Amino acid sequence: MDGALLDRPRQLLVSGHVNIDRFLSVDAFPAADRTVPIVAHRVALGGTGANIVRVASRYGVACGLVARVGDSFPAEFLRRLRDDGIDLRGLEEVRGVPTPTCFIVEDRSGAQRTLIDQGPMGDARKARVPSRLLGEYSWLHLTTGDPEFQLALLRAARTRGARVTADPAQEIHYRWDAERFERLVDGSEVFFGNRSEVDRAAAFLGGSGPADLLEHVGLVIRTEGRDGATAFSRAGRVHVAAEPPRRVRSFVGAGEAFRGGFYAAWFEGEPMRGCLVSGTRAARRWIEGAA
Repeated sequence: MDGALLDRPRQLLVSGHVNIDRFLSVDAFPAADRTVPIVAHRVALGGTGANIVRVASRYGVACGLVARVGDSFPAEFLRRLRDDGIDLRGLEEVRGVPTPTCFIVEDRSGAQRTLIDQGPMGDARKARVPSRLLGEYSWLHLTTGDPEFQLALLRAARTRGARVTADPAQEIHYRWDAERFERLVDGSEVFFGNRSEVDRAAAFLGGSGPADLLEHVGLVIRTEGRDGATAFSRAGRVHVAAEPPRRVRSFVGAGEAFRGGFYAAWFEGEPMRGCLVSGTRAARRWIEGAA
C-alpha cells in the first residue's frame, strides 16, 4: 500500500464481496423452457464491498476492504482497486477455488435476474480476522458475506473500539437467520437496507417496520429506489427524493453507490439530510455510468 495512504486517518473498513460481474442484456426475460437472444454483454468489477469502497474513496473517504477472492481474480481489477486508493491489506487470495462471480441478466426496463458463484465467500469461517486493521479504522461496515465470519469481525471490532454498521443486503433473505441477525444488530449502531430488507430485518426481530429495528440500533437508513431514501432514528425521520438519472446504464450497484456517497457526507459531519442527498446523487451518477 502507498505510504501516503497509510498516513491518512482511516475511516471506513468494509467487509463484503469483490466480484467479477458478468452482465447479459436481453430485450425480455425468457419464459420457462424458452430461449431469447443476448443483445449485449460486458464484464465489470463488482461486489457489494468493492462498490461501496470505490465510490466512497472517490469522494475522499479513506477506505479499506476485507474480502476473499480466488486465484482467477483479474489483475486488472486489482489494479483498479489500488488506483482508487483502497487499502487492500484485508483482501485475501484463496488458491484453488474460483473467484466470486455474479451472472446478471438485465432486460430493457432495468429489471434483473442474478446468479452468484460465491467462491471463497461461501464459507469464510476459517478466514483470518484482520485484527490490526480493525484497530485502525473508526467504522466497520458489514455487508454480504458468511454470517459467522461477519459476526467474528463484529466481535473483534467492538473489542478494538470500532463502530459497526450492519448491511447484509440481499443475503438477509437466504444466508441469515433470526438468531444470528439479532446478534448482528445488537452489536451495531446503524442498519442499511432497502424496503424488503428492512421488512425482513424487522420480521427477524418479531416486528414489522423500522421502528422495531430502532430498539436495537440508533439509525436505520432505508433506500427506496425511485422514491429516494429515508433515515429513521429515535429523534424522528428524514426523507429525500431520488435524483432521476438522465440516462440508464445499469441499476446494479446503485445501492452500494448510495452508501459510498452517504459515507462521504457522513465523515464530513453533514446533517442527515445532506448525507441522504449525497447518497442519492452518488446513486444517480452510478446508474448513469458516471460514477
